[in-house]
Amino acid sequence: MKPNPIVGQGTPLNHWQTSARLAELPHISAAQLVPQGHRAVIIAPHPDDEVLGSGGLLQGLAVLERPIQLISVTDGSASHPGSKRWPVARLSVVRPQESAQALHRLGLPLHSLKWLRGGFTDSKVAEREAQLCAFIQRHLKPTDIVFATWREDGHCDHEAVGRASAKAAEAVGATLCELPVWTWHWATAEDNRVPWHRARKITLTAEQVARKRHAIHAFASQLEGDPQVGLPPVLAPHVVERLLQPFEVVFV
Repeated sequence: MKPNPIVGQGTPLNHWQTSARLAELPHISAAQLVPQGHRAVIIAPHPDDEVLGSGGLLQGLAVLERPIQLISVTDGSASHPGSKRWPVARLSVVRPQESAQALHRLGLPLHSLKWLRGGFTDSKVAEREAQLCAFIQRHLKPTDIVFATWREDGHCDHEAVGRASAKAAEAVGATLCELPVWTWHWATAEDNRVPWHRARKITLTAEQVARKRHAIHAFASQLEGDPQVGLPPVLAPHVVERLLQPFEVVFV
């Protein structure tokens, strides 16, 4: 098992803000990523990854009135191991509710949003990767544009979802795009493990960034740790700020 790269404070925000490589990434729009007549399928390992990785893109797709299929692979209930304040039973209910509130804050039409819950076990997705691939494949069409977490993102569930989504998309002939989420924590702009040649930048307006910030703050469970068992917040302030730059990146 490879070491967990999601430790410590991670790469400083300033590194990304001053990166020439990021500044020079080719731009792409929501309309280019998901042309008319196509559907966006957003595959989130946990309830919140769809907002963290693509909250700006989702706003753009909603404005374009593109059909959106959201797949939440797990319920995110393993985020606070050993916590009495945030036990598994509470998180399994709260986290999907937080996701719904966050999507509402983004301005997505929840009445028409298609939302599937995979029911896979948080932090153990890789153990049922073949089943996940089959599950995703059943719900894909050849004309879909699939957005999944990057296969090398650094979190075991993110990587398993990325691999399963890639196989499922290839099997049906759908187009796969990958989203870095935890990559911003452990990588640098000089890190050649990141496929920068595939990276495209979606520019976000100030209003889109503000809506994304408002949406992230719906994830109360992730913004709180549990000092009684020594758990810091999953979404500590420095983590949130790294995810609120005036752009999102997608690997095409």
